[in-house]
Amino acid sequence: MPSISTVTVLGTGVLGSQIAFQAAFHGFPVTAYDVSDDALAAARTRFDGLAARYQADPVVGASAEQTAAALERLTLTTDLAAAAADADLVIEAVPESLDVKRSVYSELAASAPERTIFATNSSTLLPSDLKEYTGRPDRFLALHYANEVWRYNTAEVMGTAETDPAVFEAVVDFASRSGMVPIEIKKEKAGYLLNSLLVPFLNAAAGLLVGGYAEPEMIDKTWRIATGSPSGPFQIYDVIGLTTPYNIAAANPDPGSQAFAAYLKENYIDKGKLGVATGEGFYRY
Repeated sequence: MPSISTVTVLGTGVLGSQIAFQAAFHGFPVTAYDVSDDALAAARTRFDGLAARYQADPVVGASAEQTAAALERLTLTTDLAAAAADADLVIEAVPESLDVKRSVYSELAASAPERTIFATNSSTLLPSDLKEYTGRPDRFLALHYANEVWRYNTAEVMGTAETDPAVFEAVVDFASRSGMVPIEIKKEKAGYLLNSLLVPFLNAAAGLLVGGYAEPEMIDKTWRIATGSPSGPFQIYDVIGLTTPYNIAAANPDPGSQAFAAYLKENYIDKGKLGVATGEGFYRY
């Protein structure tokens, strides 16, 4: 089984920064890559915020010393070749665009060592959509995280028909060693397990909203009371961040999806209300 000791994360947005910090918190040296100095400056702010959240969250109960050590294990760079030069595992968390991801993998394939395993965190694209651009389809799979990775710590591992079983096992092992619960998926499935359950639920809530049946607060209240769940669908949307559901809805020609995309754009996206990360979405934080 391949050994994974050094990790590189491509993309330092909301989820990419969490993936990087979680691995660093559990002892892995991590290189975080993004395309510009501005993006890296924003990443440093996110990492500092994550250190504070790990200390404040009773699920983790981290000490200041532990989070300081995690920050020390993080290296930030805008040089993709340098980022991949010594990586045992590269986790890609760049924007959810097929063209962007294929371009990144084409460049990455030319610079990463032959031993390096590539993993995509894509939530909507299958690894088969990308494998031919990696230059190593046998060492490529999906490793999908949920937002707030330290609390909702599933890591869905899903290969293609070409993924080497030993590589699959190595990524499952890495997930465990980085504080995650590996969810092994036997074959490719759009939406993995989590989103196959979650997306229809969120879409149903969106349909109730744009159909004029109820406001977000009432829909959430109904779900929480009737099921005992701690969060309703629009609270979940805020945690995810509204940019991702907007992009997915806008790309779907279904009239209901188009209506939801238009609603999000007018009422939230254009006003910078993107969810928990910006302090306001459907709710204020």
